[in-house]
Amino acid sequence: MIERLYQQGILSDLEIQFGRFMAELSGGENPEIALAAAMASHYQGEGNICFDLSSVSGKPALEDGAEDLVFPKLKEWQAILAKSPVVGRPGDFRPLILAGSRLYLYRYWDYETNLANILKARTGGGWEKVDEAALKDGLARLFPEEGEEETDWQKVAAFTSAMKGLCVISGGPGTGKTFTVAKILALLLEQPGAEKIRIALAAPTGKAAARLQEAIKNSKEKLNCREEIKKLIPEQASTIHRLLGSVPDSPYFRHNAENPLPAEVVVVDEASMVDLALLSKLGQAVPPTARLILLGDKDQLASVEAGAVLGDICDTGKAHGYSQKFCDALKQVAGENVACPSEGENGPGIRDSIIQLQRSYRFGAVSGIGEVSRAVNKGDGTRAMELMKSGSFRDIQWKELPRPEAMPALLKDRIIEGFSSYLRETDPAKALELFNQFRILCALREGPHGVHYMNLLVEQALRNEGLIHRDGRWYAGRPVMITRNDYNLRLFNGDVGMTLPDPKLGNELRVFFPAPDGSMRTFPPLRLPDHETVYAMTVHKSQGSEFERVLFLMPDRSVPVLTRELVYTAITRAKEKVEVWGKEEVFKSAVSRRIERISGLRQALWG
Repeated sequence: MIERLYQQGILSDLEIQFGRFMAELSGGENPEIALAAAMASHYQGEGNICFDLSSVSGKPALEDGAEDLVFPKLKEWQAILAKSPVVGRPGDFRPLILAGSRLYLYRYWDYETNLANILKARTGGGWEKVDEAALKDGLARLFPEEGEEETDWQKVAAFTSAMKGLCVISGGPGTGKTFTVAKILALLLEQPGAEKIRIALAAPTGKAAARLQEAIKNSKEKLNCREEIKKLIPEQASTIHRLLGSVPDSPYFRHNAENPLPAEVVVVDEASMVDLALLSKLGQAVPPTARLILLGDKDQLASVEAGAVLGDICDTGKAHGYSQKFCDALKQVAGENVACPSEGENGPGIRDSIIQLQRSYRFGAVSGIGEVSRAVNKGDGTRAMELMKSGSFRDIQWKELPRPEAMPALLKDRIIEGFSSYLRETDPAKALELFNQFRILCALREGPHGVHYMNLLVEQALRNEGLIHRDGRWYAGRPVMITRNDYNLRLFNGDVGMTLPDPKLGNELRVFFPAPDGSMRTFPPLRLPDHETVYAMTVHKSQGSEFERVLFLMPDRSVPVLTRELVYTAITRAKEKVEVWGKEEVFKSAVSRRIERISGLRQALWG
């Protein structure tokens, strides 16, 4: 059977070889073992944590429904796997782990189990030791009442961060996640004897870390607290890899359960981008006595690697109340009321650690981006389309996708308007600032609506206008994005730099990257790690970024990567205006399709 799946392009060479190897280790032909192992490897490669036998058992293996190619029945398949020496039960040390109907590669079962245990230990119902009077005073001062009766969810998040070992703060763009964190850090530093607590700020990419750093720095100035407290709030943020201490050519880090991070508070931004393996390793490295605060948007795209961890932790799509104990303490200390228990007092402890920020300060009630993104999140593609076509909003517009041959002429004005200003700038910092005002976002890398073709098209349009002078691969004004981490050069996947003449070197071309302290770092073009031109980028790569204006280009047909989360992420990258170019049926199909990544984490946390 696996040969047929290989011939159909469903299974890869590596997956087939892994399946056969597991079957050999089981002591014979064992086609059911080979199939299960190959499928487990395939599903993990597709972003899932495990392979659920029940999702395919007894069903045709091919879309044509061929009756001669059917997956084994569930109970028979489970029985065969249970007898195999390469398959263990949870807690065993075997290449494959079978937990009910879920089959894991051991490493991913281990990551998932470790993370679930760490999070449950942090949300077991106990309170952190705090000076309640100082906390009460700080909450009232930093989150003053604005005369509104609705719950101040930022204040609830601050209370939770102070009282619990884990706080997960989810919210869309403009809901004030980083401003809330700055207030949280001030609250914690105001606690008696807390002046020397060590605080670590981190994000999954260098770009996201730089944005977190800038946001914290800007937020500090607005805080209603003593100057000495502001000075204690750190401004330096790093990538998670750098925080944990990457070991070259190794999946391990210097900081782990045996050598934990020297920190009492760890804040991680853009948590939706963090995959299961990395969050599990981070969780082990955070001391059990430290507070862990995760920030993100559960409705955004999941990580590129395996898992949809933030969505699983938040139990996306389900509404939960809080425990009565939490509600009573919140009312007493913070003066806020929230929905109390739907599951009774026996509900999962993690429910008291999840906060969803409700109010967007960027996209108000009259914002088209806000209205459309809310419709997309609800899966209402028809409503989202009506809003974009209505002409009622200046910040979001729909344009029917033109034919490929008409694309260059129709895109020309957008290209010139979006990119000409930075090309007239010789100062690298100013050029990068102007360049980051506009971006073309694509769902795909290849094809007539993909990143590669769009970058060529932009270069051609700019060259025809005399705005760039491209004689070879490198030219003044070429924007590049790093696509592979280089720890020696301290250049990381997602970092964006600008190619410009360096007057200090006789106007030789150099690539300028912003440094954490606001200065510019320069590199000869040939020294850069893997990189690509970045007038256009994939929506996945745009996570953790914001632009004044965005043109979101959808393909002309539905493809698996086009999901509700991708559309939402693309639209909400824009602060001022977004244009969506696509076909109506493709857009609606995308909005109706959710990212479904199989794991056991949600069940482990929520039951």
